[in-house]
Amino acid sequence: MRKSYKKLLAVPGIGKILALTIMLETGDISRFHDVSNYVSYGRLVGSSHFTNGKRKGSGNTKNGNAFLCWAFVEAANFAVRYNERIRCYYQRKQSRTKRIVVLKAVAHKLARACYHMIKEDTAFNMTRAFG
Repeated sequence: MRKSYKKLLAVPGIGKILALTIMLETGDISRFHDVSNYVSYGRLVGSSHFTNGKRKGSGNTKNGNAFLCWAFVEAANFAVRYNERIRCYYQRKQSRTKRIVVLKAVAHKLARACYHMIKEDTAFNMTRAFG
């Protein structure tokens, strides 16, 4: 068993199947220069171009790994359901915007946390991930 698999199991919302999916779809973490490249590869950030405050295009929204996106969104669903701190974050954000946008934000935060856990070989830190 890889160390990254064991570390992913400690993240709220990630079970055996999701940890395995994330680990295999991510591959070698060193191929990502920084965390922004990783979340972009995982389709967890928007892609749009603005010039002078006007939208000029939507970019390559279909680039990246759809399975990695699916895994983190599923993890976000489970985390919101079973973790009190993440649920509070979710409800606070949901009062201001749509449900799917907030769910994608939680998935984005989980992906960033997973990247740092695997790259720096550290444990999951709830305070660092969700303030």
